Amino acid sequence: MIPLERPKISTAFENRLTTKSKSLAEESADTKKARETWKTARTIRRDLKELLAGMAAGFVRCMYCGDSLGTDIDHFKPIAQDPLSAFIWSNHFLACSHCNSNKKRDQYPCSPSGECLLVDPSKEDPYDHIRLNLPTGKYLGRTDKGNETIRVFGLSRPDLELGRAHAYVRCESMLRDWSAQIGGGREDSAKAVLTALTVQPFADVLYAMIKKSYAPGAASIFHPVVLAALREVRENGKMT
Repeated sequence: MIPLERPKISTAFENRLTTKSKSLAEESADTKKARETWKTARTIRRDLKELLAGMAAGFVRCMYCGDSLGTDIDHFKPIAQDPLSAFIWSNHFLACSHCNSNKKRDQYPCSPSGECLLVDPSKEDPYDHIRLNLPTGKYLGRTDKGNETIRVFGLSRPDLELGRAHAYVRCESMLRDWSAQIGGGREDSAKAVLTALTVQPFADVLYAMIKKSYAPGAASIFHPVVLAALREVRENGKMT
C-alpha cells in the first residue's frame, strides 16, 4: 500500500454524487435501500471506476494489495456501516475482488474512541503504520491501525508476500540497469526502465525501498549503485 493522490472531480460529477446522497438522506435510507440505489446507478459507477483507475498506482491495480487488477469499487466505510456515505467521492477506492469481497467485506474496525483503524492511503502515508521487510515481502504493523489494515485486507497472504519478495529482486536489478543507462547517456532507455519501475505491480516495494534508502543503516541494506539510484529517483520526484 502506498500513498495515493485523490484527484479533484468536476463540478458536474460532484453535483451528480451530491444529488444521490441528498436523496438517500431525505429518505433516511437504510443499508438495503442504499445498496439498491448504488446498484442501479450504473453510469455513476462507470464514471467513478474510470476516475479511480487513473488514481491507482500502475495499470489499474488494487489500491490495497497493489498486486491484482482493480475490478471493484470499494466503499472504505461500508454501506452497512453508513448508508449515507454510498456516493461520497472520498469514500471510494479501487480494489481487487479478493481484497474487497473475500477479505474486507463490511469490516470497519474502530478504536474505543471511534477512530477508524484502517489506513486511508488517500489521506495518510501507509508507511507510518506498516513497514515492509523487503527480503521476505512481509508487512509488519507499527501501530494498531497498521495491524488492523494488514488483517482486514489480508496483506499477509502467502502469494502477496512471495510476490513482494520477487519484486524486491526485480527492483534492485532494474535500478542497476537504470543507473547504467543514465551513465551511458541512453536517456530514452533509462526513462523506459523508470516507467516500468513505477507502474509495475507491488509499487509498494519500490516505495518502501526509497523510504529505507534515507533511513539509518541504508548503506548496509543496499548496494551503493542501488542506493544512489533510489535517492536519485526520490529527488527527481518520480515516487515520494
